[in-house]
Parts: sequence; C-alpha cells; structure tokens
Amino acid sequence: MVVDYFNGMPADVIGVQESWQKAQASQGNGACLEVRKLGDGQVALRNSRFPSGPALVLTAREIEAFLSGAKNGEFDHLAI
Repeated sequence: MVVDYFNGMPADVIGVQESWQKAQASQGNGACLEVRKLGDGQVALRNSRFPSGPALVLTAREIEAFLSGAKNGEFDHLAI
C-alpha cells in the first residue's frame, strides 16, 4: 500500500505504536515528541499524548536543518 504523507494526517495511519521512537529522557511520562522515519526519506513527528492526532511531516532536509540547529544550541532558550 502506497501512502501519500501530508501534514496533519492522523499519526496512527502512518504506523503502529512500535514504529515510533521517543527520547530516553522522556522516561515514559507521556509528554514527549515521537518520531518515525518514513520510507520516502521524510520524518513524521507526533505528540505522545495524542498518538492518533495529527502528524507533522518533514522532508529529510528540514529535519537535518532542525537537528543541526538543536545540536548547535540554537533552541536552548526554549528549554524550561
């Protein structure tokens, strides 16, 4: 089955629970961002509190740019 991924699509349509990954730092408290690499190179993100809710779908270049910025501390001001 070929799926056309798009922003806002239900995350549970993208994959089963086991196919999503979250940071070990979340410690299972239900308040984390989960990610899943898609077959076409894109990356889907979802809120763990709403596993069937809308997913944000990013291109490989978009996720690479974000991760680079995070590694460089560009978003540190957002941390509590």
